[in-house]
Amino acid sequence: MNLFDGPDPRSGAESLADHERRLGPLPTARTDLIPAIERSGLLGRGGAWFPVGTKWRSVAARSRGAAVVLANGAEGEPLSRKDQVLMWSRPHLVLDGARLAADVVGADRVVLYVGEEHRAAAASLARALAERPAAQRRGFSMLAAPARYVAGEESAAVYFVNQGVALPTATPPRPYERGVGGRPTLVQNVESLAQAALVARGGRAGTVLLTVAGAVRRPGVVEVPAGTTVREAVGRSGGASGPPRAVLLGGYFGVWLEVGEAWQLPLDPAAVRAAGGSLGCGVLSVLPAAASPVEEIARVMSTLAGESAAQCGPCFFGLRALAGACGRLAERRPEPEDLDRLQRWSAEVRGRGACRHPDGAAVFLQSALRVFAHEFAVAGAGVRRRAA
Repeated sequence: MNLFDGPDPRSGAESLADHERRLGPLPTARTDLIPAIERSGLLGRGGAWFPVGTKWRSVAARSRGAAVVLANGAEGEPLSRKDQVLMWSRPHLVLDGARLAADVVGADRVVLYVGEEHRAAAASLARALAERPAAQRRGFSMLAAPARYVAGEESAAVYFVNQGVALPTATPPRPYERGVGGRPTLVQNVESLAQAALVARGGRAGTVLLTVAGAVRRPGVVEVPAGTTVREAVGRSGGASGPPRAVLLGGYFGVWLEVGEAWQLPLDPAAVRAAGGSLGCGVLSVLPAAASPVEEIARVMSTLAGESAAQCGPCFFGLRALAGACGRLAERRPEPEDLDRLQRWSAEVRGRGACRHPDGAAVFLQSALRVFAHEFAVAGAGVRRRAA
């Protein structure tokens, strides 16, 4: 039982009638659903890969019937498309998961938090909600998430619902303790909710949605069994469109891997973690050999610096300094200490921000400095590549 079983997801949204004909009606929110989710091994698909059952149990223990479910479809990662495609093509699976979560944890409010740029996905969810019986849509509302990288971070999402500004907040308390309106809040990625809806129907959450991007023949979203290798996942997108130089796994907060290292890597959280990375938001991007890695890193670091919430020095000033040094290297006009600064500064910003934004940027950059050491050394010498 997979998320994209049934009609081709490229054909548009599955109607409620077709959804129920294929999977049956919304299951009853059983008291044993949280143990079933825990047994399934379902991990959150929003980036952290935290156990879903543990999250639900934590909120349920504090709820007293007044919790909130925030279905997170902000998807601010620039390379990611999986949540948009899921919300657009399988809206009823997402709504099933949100409804079941609300019933199980004791929530009387469900917020569908969808990126403001994801208009087709939001419209599909709205139409699907209107198709459902009144009892199933009770307490639901939709809110447009700002088009910012940090808007999908769970504390930023809660703060936006409460205050109208998507800023990550210092912890504790965590949202499951005191979130929307001061109430226990379950912030769960929409793919995680859809997977939970399959588990409630006897499924086992055995697949992963990936956005395969970069130098591949058919960029897009694929669903693969957990444990599929990077090479096999790229093959599902038609294979590499040319000789690959490296693979970015996990998006802008992810890590770069050499092709030889990445190609045989199973897309399993434990295996990826052992390789020093994370599946993150499910992005797999192939960098072609013809591209300039240093220019690509400079572009991403500039984006991440611009996405700072400007709440603390390590993020606001630190990421700008890192982006500036990367930019000078990309333009082959480095200052004498730029390479040493990148190594030193990327280590210094980690763990010192008000949120994890500088940490993610530093991990991305440090992996790039390892994988593209030669290219950075050449750039550090101020040598321009000759035109081919």
